[in-house]
Amino acid sequence: MTDTLEKPPVSATSRSGGERLAHLMARGAAFLDSEVALMCGAMSWVSERHLVAAMSNAGGFGVIACGAMTPELLDAEIAATRARTTRSFGVNLITMHPALFDLIAVCGRHGVTHVVLAGGLPPKGSLEAIKATGAKVICFAPALSLAKKLIRSGVDALVIEGMEAGGHIGPVSTSVLAQEMLPEIAAQVPVFVAGGIGRGEAIAGYLEMGAAGVQLGTRFVCATESIAHANFKKAFLRASARDAVASVQIDPRLPVIPVRALKNAGAELFTAKQREVAQALDEGGVAMAEAQLQIEHYWAGALRRAVIDGDVEHGSVMAGQSVGMVTREEPVAAIIAQLMGEAADSLGKRTLGG
Repeated sequence: MTDTLEKPPVSATSRSGGERLAHLMARGAAFLDSEVALMCGAMSWVSERHLVAAMSNAGGFGVIACGAMTPELLDAEIAATRARTTRSFGVNLITMHPALFDLIAVCGRHGVTHVVLAGGLPPKGSLEAIKATGAKVICFAPALSLAKKLIRSGVDALVIEGMEAGGHIGPVSTSVLAQEMLPEIAAQVPVFVAGGIGRGEAIAGYLEMGAAGVQLGTRFVCATESIAHANFKKAFLRASARDAVASVQIDPRLPVIPVRALKNAGAELFTAKQREVAQALDEGGVAMAEAQLQIEHYWAGALRRAVIDGDVEHGSVMAGQSVGMVTREEPVAAIIAQLMGEAADSLGKRTLGG
């Protein structure tokens, strides 16, 4: 009897943990209109109709990666996603997209409930344009000062993403950002933590620190519903955390945001592209804004070669450092169930002293 009291049955631990998890996720889930406060990071070419709908249908929150899409392409993508799910999902828009306001209008016509802005400070009038459609606005905040500025400007929620993430990254780790920012801003707006999260125990930890939820991308690349090429998925399954490295900026004049991807020959191609753009700047052939767009278009093309065509040697295999925790291809619902089970078990052990 003493042993039973000292070490509660697993069922009691899980039940207590599940209740605690639901409580901690309640705010984020209500904001997203989802069952669990788990967003799927917007990954160009990967986060399209199939994965987005599967994510939302499984109780999470899918986000379409608009990337370099034209308004016409986004219109078709939203419609195709709507045909696959009746649940809420979001659309990620890049702030530097030349047709940003047209894309916002497309989201508005479809009644998209959440718009995620990425790639820098929202241009003047963009927040107002999104809110006029009735959608909620989510922005990325890589620093506390920027987070406070965005909150003052009227954003509805924030994502704080650390350098462990895949794709475009900032210079600070997720754990440091969470410690610095959550105590300051979590009470004001829902904050979702992202970058390097691969297991439920980490999710539980960030929720207890004040996060309303989390965002994961890398963990869902090898979902059964993901259209990523078999070669792309195999590269993930073979990789370890050490293989996901950040790109190098060769010219300080170039506004190049580092990108984390698996090591391959594509990294050398990006270095060559930077040299080409830098030379064009030297010769006055391009303006700084055009240089940035050229870099962005490079990444879009390199990522497509890897994700869609399967050229994982010369394309860009964007992946976060959590890639080593991706060990098999499985349905989105199974991934979410595992993550939530791990989180609930971790919280249950803490609650009952297990």
